[in-house]
Amino acid sequence: MSTLTMVKTFQAYLPSQCHRTYSCVHCRAHLANHDELISKSFQGSQGRAYLFNSVVNVGCGPAEERVLLTGLHAVADIYCECCKTTLGWKYEHAFESSQKYKEGKYIIELAHMIKDNGWD
Repeated sequence: MSTLTMVKTFQAYLPSQCHRTYSCVHCRAHLANHDELISKSFQGSQGRAYLFNSVVNVGCGPAEERVLLTGLHAVADIYCECCKTTLGWKYEHAFESSQKYKEGKYIIELAHMIKDNGWD
């Protein structure tokens, strides 16, 4: 006889001293601290996107090879852990040496995030 185990996912909240944060536009879960923003000059499948060094409340799918605007990369789709919306992708591997700086970094499309806290 098997037993059903319920697993609860706990949402991460960025510390209150992170006065500028980005959140999921669909459920308002925190996604990233502004200090983790690397570049605003990226293109996602649905328009402009930002490159982040690290994110929270994000799950990662399996990696696959894709030809992007800057060449061949191994990327994994990322999604909001709270509402399961696909947000962008994580760079797992860059095949061109000029693109290696992206490895381990995250793309979140502007269509899926909103600015929260202290954005005057």
